[in-house]
Amino acid sequence: MDFNFKEITAATMILFAVIDIVGNIPIVIKLRKKAGHIQSAKASIIALVIMIAFVFLGESILNVIGVEVNEFAVAGSFILFFIALEMILGITLFKDEEVSPKTVTVFPLAFPLLAGPGSLTSLVALRAEYKIENIIVAIAINILLIYIVLKTSRHIEKFMGKNGIAVIQKVFGVILLAIAVKLFTSNIQELFK
Repeated sequence: MDFNFKEITAATMILFAVIDIVGNIPIVIKLRKKAGHIQSAKASIIALVIMIAFVFLGESILNVIGVEVNEFAVAGSFILFFIALEMILGITLFKDEEVSPKTVTVFPLAFPLLAGPGSLTSLVALRAEYKIENIIVAIAINILLIYIVLKTSRHIEKFMGKNGIAVIQKVFGVILLAIAVKLFTSNIQELFK
């Protein structure tokens, strides 16, 4: 085990920006109103299992379909780019599915809202740059933060107000945009070597 604080911090920040649990508070509140109740622990555990499974199996799945990690990371950078635009411009490209009260905890909350295309793409890209143990610690930290936010979403909304949440969403959108550009440039160079 080779834990590296710098790698854990970077991976945690990337996942936090991609998952955007703070920016998703309005969606979480809407889902809670539709369903009446959200099982925060169950949603967090399901998202954790999906993400950790993808860290270990993501590359194998890609190999089966004949795609290199760098190619997937370049494709993923486009997804991150569009998620960032969504956050910055306040438009909706994803997350607009209708929900059934019985399945809201699993779908769309655990997947694809928490463990969605952006976070899974990021995990494969992070796997190319960081050690697995550091990525797993980063996932665990994010799942803990997700659980706390899901449990306290009503209080957070009251405390921050709509304007506060909008500002945080835009700030994380800009950070995510920069990450998408970095992911694209570093992996596109690898493809042409």
